Amino acid sequence: MAEVETPQELDLELVRRVQRGESAAFDVLVRKYQHRIVALIGRYIADWSECQDVAQDTFMRAYRAMGNFRGDAQFYTWLHRIAVNTAKNHLAAHHRRPPNDDVEIGDAELFDSGTRLRDTDTPERELMRHELEQTVMKAVNALPEELRAAITLREVEGMSYEEIAQKMGCPIGTVRSRIFRAREAIDSELRPLLDTGSATRERSRV
Repeated sequence: MAEVETPQELDLELVRRVQRGESAAFDVLVRKYQHRIVALIGRYIADWSECQDVAQDTFMRAYRAMGNFRGDAQFYTWLHRIAVNTAKNHLAAHHRRPPNDDVEIGDAELFDSGTRLRDTDTPERELMRHELEQTVMKAVNALPEELRAAITLREVEGMSYEEIAQKMGCPIGTVRSRIFRAREAIDSELRPLLDTGSATRERSRV
């Protein structure tokens, strides 16, 4: 009977695949950790849209630095460090100071576990996270080819609008339009789930 790989071993295998040039493996890592990274960045930056931008920047930096990952630390610890530094750099660039209750790098896994333990509805949150990830995947797969390519190049590959325009052979305005339409389509699929999750949380407080 084959041994079941641990989450850390699975992450390492995905990293090795990315290092061999399989960008789709990085897409899996993004989907797996994007919610945790956005939540972590939210401890530094209150604005949701800014959190999304910084999270995207975090994954871009991680993708570019993937060749330097040797597996000495767990992948999430390494990604956590990049996210914290990216959030701090973002605040510094906007002349804002980070909060005092910084999360130490060595406490990455402890912080994540503590957050889950403090949630009174952890199973529901885990189910919701899984449903959100599945919905995003289905929404992306259902997009027309030109929209799917544009949003993938932007969100996964981390390309600039200029780079995408050059790769797809179209004007930058067209790229922006395609990415906007792709995000709108994905958001429309996510909205019912998010509304349901909000309603559930409200009922739990009553």
